[in-house]
Amino acid sequence: MPRGLAPRIIYCYARNSHEFWGYGAGLDFERKILVKKDAPKLFEALLKKKSWKAHTIVMSRNTDCYQPVERKFEITRKCLEVFLKYKHLVGIITKNSLILRDLDILKALAKDNLIVVNISITSLSEDTRRILEPRTATIKKRLESEKILSENGIPVNVMLAPIIPSINSHEILPLAKKISELGAKSIPHTIVRLNGAIGEIFTDWIKKTLPDRADKVLNQIQDCHGGTLNESRYGKRMRGEGAIAQQINDIMNLARLKYFKGKAMPKLNTNSHEEYKDGQLKLF
Repeated sequence: MPRGLAPRIIYCYARNSHEFWGYGAGLDFERKILVKKDAPKLFEALLKKKSWKAHTIVMSRNTDCYQPVERKFEITRKCLEVFLKYKHLVGIITKNSLILRDLDILKALAKDNLIVVNISITSLSEDTRRILEPRTATIKKRLESEKILSENGIPVNVMLAPIIPSINSHEILPLAKKISELGAKSIPHTIVRLNGAIGEIFTDWIKKTLPDRADKVLNQIQDCHGGTLNESRYGKRMRGEGAIAQQINDIMNLARLKYFKGKAMPKLNTNSHEEYKDGQLKLF
C-alpha cells in the first residue's frame, strides 16, 4: 500500500468501500492507495479457464484505473495487454488523460470491436472542476482525450455523472453540445447521491467551500431522494425523484434528442474471445 495522493473527488461513491478495508472514507481514501500488483497475472489465469464465458469487464467500477500511481505500476496497461491477447471485451471508466498513453492497445482492441471508453466530464468550467475534482485531469485534457480516442475509432461514452443541483445542473445542454461535437456516441447521466459516510463528508466540504449556497444544494439533493441525502433504492438511486430530479432528467432527454439523435454505442464483440479459446484448445 503506497502512500501518495489520489484524485480528491468529494462525492465519490468509492469512498465507502475504503471502510471495508479498515480505512477511513475521508483523508484515508485520498492518501492510502491499495495496489493489486498481481492483478494482470490473476486476470490471465481467469481468462484461461475453459468455463469462462466472455462478457464485458469494466475497469474502474470503483476507483479510477488511471489515477496517478498507474504511471509507476502500469497495472492497467498490463491488464489491457491481457484483454488484447485473449481477444476479450473491456470497458474503461476514467476522468484522466493518462488513458492516451495506452492508445496503441486501445486501437488494437477497437479493430475487433472489443473496447468502449467512458470518460467522466461533469463541467466545462475549470473553476467547478477544481473545487469538485482536484487532482484530476483538466477539462481541456478530458475533452482532448475524448476527441483523440474518437478520431482513432475507439467508441467513447461521456458520462455526465453526477449532476449536482445548483452546481453543474445548469451546464447540461452546453456540455452535451460540446461532447457531441468531439465525437461521443452517448451521454448517460446520474443525479448525485451521498450514501454512507459520503453524506457527512460532502456536507462538511460544501459548508466550508461554498457556504453561500451550501444549504440550497443540500436541500435540492434531498428533494431528489425523498428527503434524504442517502439513496439506495434500485431504479431510483441514479435518477432520483421529485420535481428537481424530473427537471434534470427532462433536460437530459432534450440534450440527447438535440445533440445525439442517430448516435449509439456499438454492440461489442463476444465472439472473438470464444474463437481465440477454441483455437488454443485445438493446439492441444
